[in-house]
Amino acid sequence: MPNSRLHEIIGRYEKEILSEWMRLQFEALGGRKDRITEAQLRAVSQEFISVLVAGLSGGSGTDIHAPQWQPTREFLTELSRQRVAQGFSPSETASLVFSFKQPLFLRLRQQYGTDADSLAAEIWTSTDLLDKLGLFTTEVFQKSREQVISLQQQEMLELSTPVVELWDGLLALPLIGTLDSARTQIVMQNLLEAIVAKSATIAIIDITGVPTVDTLVAQHLLKTVAAARLMGAECIISGIRPQIAQTIIHLGVDLNGVITKATLADAFHLALRKKRLLIAKAEN
Repeated sequence: MPNSRLHEIIGRYEKEILSEWMRLQFEALGGRKDRITEAQLRAVSQEFISVLVAGLSGGSGTDIHAPQWQPTREFLTELSRQRVAQGFSPSETASLVFSFKQPLFLRLRQQYGTDADSLAAEIWTSTDLLDKLGLFTTEVFQKSREQVISLQQQEMLELSTPVVELWDGLLALPLIGTLDSARTQIVMQNLLEAIVAKSATIAIIDITGVPTVDTLVAQHLLKTVAAARLMGAECIISGIRPQIAQTIIHLGVDLNGVITKATLADAFHLALRKKRLLIAKAEN
């Protein structure tokens, strides 16, 4: 776009473009107007126009990956992250860029009048540019949302594997749900950290809430037990139901050297005996 005057035209009609663009954006928000104030939307819109004009003035055309467009990319990246946090969708976020076309095209027609060739050239340039910026915004939004989802999943995994101190030096780790490689790593890390923090010598791993035990799950459990032993703690696996016991035997999983109990209560009683502790009913 060697002869493009887009940056001059946007600068000349900035007030009119901003006013109409704000109206279009608020109409597009519909029932989500409570998620962003008019002042916030105006500030975002003004900054977009500013970085857009700066990019157009750099003379790099519509190559949005050129150095001159870096401020624009940074602005759209931060905008996308904010919109993810505010609960907007990818299309709603990208519409901020795409809706800029309408007020811009009106000013282009006003500027060029009957000069059809110049008008067509500027419309094509602005369409190409805004489409690229809109698609870039969508891509960044998706990546930002995936990062948020991944972080939330990580936090949920950590919350779903609590280590409970039942007695001095006696820990319990109740597991609920599927035990895969990623969760096993978190289970192992949480257990080892708790063993060190509490100076624990016995840890009960309760799998009552684990729906199925296959070879992979059994291997994960054995790795966790081995890691705890290296830290000086003995492990007891509780929650071995008849179906799970049959499955383990059928799979040929070797649990020799690992203490197992049918219920958490049985494991707790055994752990107390190992620590030379006794619980008795109080006399009236």
